[in-house]
Amino acid sequence: MFEELQGIKLYYEVYGQGPPVLLLHGWGGNVNSLRPVFNHLTARYRVYALDLPGFGRSSPPPPAWGTYEYAHLLAQLFSRLNIKSAHLIGHSFGGRVAINLCFYFPHLVHKLILVDSAGIKPRRGIGYYVKVGIAKSAKRLFNCSLFGSKSEQLIGRVYKLLGSADYQKAGNLRAILVTVVNEDLRPLLADIPHTTLLIWGEKDTATPVYQAKTMKKLLPDARLVILKGAGHYSYLDKFPQFCQLVTNFLESRPAC
Repeated sequence: MFEELQGIKLYYEVYGQGPPVLLLHGWGGNVNSLRPVFNHLTARYRVYALDLPGFGRSSPPPPAWGTYEYAHLLAQLFSRLNIKSAHLIGHSFGGRVAINLCFYFPHLVHKLILVDSAGIKPRRGIGYYVKVGIAKSAKRLFNCSLFGSKSEQLIGRVYKLLGSADYQKAGNLRAILVTVVNEDLRPLLADIPHTTLLIWGEKDTATPVYQAKTMKKLLPDARLVILKGAGHYSYLDKFPQFCQLVTNFLESRPAC
């Protein structure tokens, strides 16, 4: 199904009956990324999954967007679909969006599950700073009059060579990717009141476990479970264990 919000054509799927649950996929994903989780939860919940703007069948957003704008669009979708509040499950980039939704629109969220979530600005090794230095030097060099109209093309080639795999594949979403990967959401976490479950892969190299531990320290009401042997897609690597954790968490009642 499609909804148009802020001029963006947004594709989503919904199935099942019960309390609403919204699934938010990671960067480069779509509704199918969390399909096994979607299918599992529909037995007990009304589950919504969507292609975030710029992915899958949803149209791209303006290039100036960050995760706040993604969250604001979701708040509008809640209103359009008459969802008063929902449980959130966000993987990787979807976790960034979920954190923003919890912070800016807390009334829309019941419980929060972050799975190998992004949001903590990573520790930078020497290689990162070398690449940044090369990129800045290339920009200064190619911006001089000697290269004329070819300067932007040459700078783009250098950035493409130095960029991550996500950057190289991002196409017209590159400006958004640069914005979101440089967002540090730590200042938001201490003011998120929702009961939160952090599920992480022990061998996650994209969002390492130290980031999960940082989130746990900052969130007022959070529990962390590390899945041994799992990577960044821990919900797939340890699917039965993941499903049990999610079911127990969503069905548990708050302590009196």
